[in-house]
Amino acid sequence: MTTTTSRLLNLLSLLQTRRDWPGTLLAERLEISHRTVRRDVDRLREMGYRIQATMGPDGGYRLDAGSELPPLLFDDDQVIALAVALQAATATGAGIEEAALRALTTVRQVMPSRLRHRLDALRFTSIPARPGDIAAVPTSPDVLITLSTAARAHEIVRFDYASRHPDGAGSAGGGDGTNGGAGAGDSVGGRELAAPRRVEPHHVVTSQGRWYLVGWDLDRGDWRIFRADRITPRTPTGPRFIPREIPGGDAGQYVSARFKGSDRVNVWPCRGKVILGLPASAVLPFASDGIVEDLGGGRCGYEVGSWSWGALAASLGRFETDIEVVSPPDLSAAFGELADRYRSTAAHRSG
Repeated sequence: MTTTTSRLLNLLSLLQTRRDWPGTLLAERLEISHRTVRRDVDRLREMGYRIQATMGPDGGYRLDAGSELPPLLFDDDQVIALAVALQAATATGAGIEEAALRALTTVRQVMPSRLRHRLDALRFTSIPARPGDIAAVPTSPDVLITLSTAARAHEIVRFDYASRHPDGAGSAGGGDGTNGGAGAGDSVGGRELAAPRRVEPHHVVTSQGRWYLVGWDLDRGDWRIFRADRITPRTPTGPRFIPREIPGGDAGQYVSARFKGSDRVNVWPCRGKVILGLPASAVLPFASDGIVEDLGGGRCGYEVGSWSWGALAASLGRFETDIEVVSPPDLSAAFGELADRYRSTAAHRSG
């Protein structure tokens, strides 16, 4: 025999999982009578839940949004997801950091101990979104917790690392921001499985729906950034280690620098200024982290950076307008090299 409280929680949980519930089906699932279902629905209404009766041969119920926030019910996965989202929100810079921190504290206080332990094991740094659209990649919470726990305990981790590159070489400042590949090994799920890695984990970092492990690669003797969704941890973890100082002293700044193709400093290694034959209003929506200056007369100054002079020149070409290079000479030279390359391409196609 279930208590009234547990029966109400079960009823609420069912109502949250689908839009409409026939009364007969609710009674069967809860193993109670139709009359008890009606009484329990009335009790939930008194608590602030807007439950509408639905028409039909059997009749039923629907949980609607209300004008006030009533008590909520989450399953284990939803609680972890909510807590992770709140922890990430404390670093968004959107003015909700304090509210997110208070909400995270509230959620943690009412968590069952088994969930609180998992949440406390996961510590990470959120870094601002970088320019461009980056597709989010699902990552196992268990993997993130394993990596975060090892980083906090200063224990060496061993893991298999799957790479999309045939030679296993990651790309520094490339599409995924990693530089942690290794020699090719077995094929798993269509991806090359690199040789097992031994890493001193420093921090877990997230950006735009992707998760990364920053650590000191013991076999390569250098800092590396690994995509967490490509990591398959091996157990047990290794011995404890004395933490090293990460370049720049901040994991988030280090990862941001690597995304920009810089080894240590979180700035674009190549930065130039041009004058575009477009009004500032036409350039601003596409300026990303660049600086736009309205010069009047349908022109604007634009200062922006990239990981190479060629990449910077090519990116400026997307505006399809007259471009005058202000500085530096390296950018002018890059435009000349691109022009030669494009002429060669056009001539080859004509031939």
